[in-house]
Amino acid sequence: MSLLYAPEPVHFNSPAVSCDCLAHVYGNAADHPDRVRRYPSDMTDAEWAEVRPLLPVPAWLQGRGGQPEGYCHRQMLDAIRYVVAGGISWRAMPADFPAWARVYAFFRRWREHGLITEFHDRLRGTVREREGREAEPTAGIIDAQSVRAAATVPASSRGYDGGKRVPGRKRHIVTDCLGLLLVVAVTAANIGDRDAAAGLLQRLRRLHRDITLVWADGGYTGGLVAWCRDKLALTLEIVKRTDDMTGFVVLPRRWVAERTFAWLMNSRRLARDYETLPASSEALIRWSMVTRMSQRLARPRAAGLR
Repeated sequence: MSLLYAPEPVHFNSPAVSCDCLAHVYGNAADHPDRVRRYPSDMTDAEWAEVRPLLPVPAWLQGRGGQPEGYCHRQMLDAIRYVVAGGISWRAMPADFPAWARVYAFFRRWREHGLITEFHDRLRGTVREREGREAEPTAGIIDAQSVRAAATVPASSRGYDGGKRVPGRKRHIVTDCLGLLLVVAVTAANIGDRDAAAGLLQRLRRLHRDITLVWADGGYTGGLVAWCRDKLALTLEIVKRTDDMTGFVVLPRRWVAERTFAWLMNSRRLARDYETLPASSEALIRWSMVTRMSQRLARPRAAGLR
């Protein structure tokens, strides 16, 4: 992991500087005009105060090459949030944001260098601690969701889910007990849940060593349960519907992952898959969860919970 952002907001002597992001403090962001925050997806000041200390430090500030950034980090985050929330294409970026190519380059750099994963995971740990839990979870819920793919998705990474009758891609996730994302993988829709789960659970075990129990639905039955026990020292517990259940029934634990999928579908960019690369789909899923977690952290809390 890279270093954390400056732990405290910077206080300027000049009132002309309106942002305390590192691109303004040490970079060249002051050369570009500020923008008026007018969209529902824009971060509030309370959100920015929660998010800012958790941002990864740019490589150029650590002496690892590159030039000082010329665009405000807060504006970049707001621009990506606008794309995710509104479902627009990158080229349709409103003119009051930095140029779309600059925003996409920022998104791509964070995706390729794992910075969005790092940022997302720091936010998740902060949310868990705010909720009175340990930063690292000990249990999770695994599930999958098939979504239709747009024409921009190449044939090599799309398929047909015969069970759901959905042509496109499939999102495989593991969440904690709060519904916060732990790991995600995007595959073609014809990849079975059990086939994708093996790699996903291996990554979960590597990244979250404290997890010993994962709940799943009936689609994960079979040899996967024994494989998890023998190879990963992980208990995969199947939560099934019983024969006497009719209609819609909320099943223990499984509803948590289903709610996470519902959260993702509130982001219009995720209503279907538009991305050429599955890695971009995974990054946008994390950006959607970043927005939800930052809003959660910025909510006013009761005095007794502080």
